[in-house]
Amino acid sequence: MKKVVLTGGGTAGHIMPNIALLPYLNDCEIHYIGGNGMEKELISAYKNVTYHEIPCVKYSRGIKMKNLLIPFKMLKSIRAAKKVLKSIAPDVIFSKGGFVSLPVALAAGKVPVITHESDMSMGLTNKIIRRKCKYVCTAFDVTSEKLKNGVYTGAMLRRELFCGKRSSPYPTLLVMGEVWAAPP
Repeated sequence: MKKVVLTGGGTAGHIMPNIALLPYLNDCEIHYIGGNGMEKELISAYKNVTYHEIPCVKYSRGIKMKNLLIPFKMLKSIRAAKKVLKSIAPDVIFSKGGFVSLPVALAAGKVPVITHESDMSMGLTNKIIRRKCKYVCTAFDVTSEKLKNGVYTGAMLRRELFCGKRSSPYPTLLVMGEVWAAPP
């Protein structure tokens, strides 16, 4: 039986695509490596997934004093990820990005890493790990064209999203935009 490690977190945008993969991994032993955040709560609903918690470092953009500790905290995270990976001995690691997946990808050693980028421009973690990855899967074909190891796969969506009922008695309105605060 193949052993697959999924990782990603910080936001649901890094977790839900991993959840979308679960129905396709029925014949695999599935492990999820993440922090003590949203990913732990969301993955706990899936009894066929073994969750492994490691300390994770969230980096803050800009010049901040707390960022001076990042290298030391990252080393601790990488060591914890290596320990978990050694105990699992996975065949592949699938990273969805976010600060949670960085130490796991960096600790991979010779285990093949595949990552997925949902956005048109790559996030910081995927920028850091892209050369280490066997494949960088992308939601946009123009993004994959810019990468030597890029593969256009499209977005990963849960099957349930395709099972909606057009005859639903409730109209649905999708609103998208930026949140901003008016000046004082």
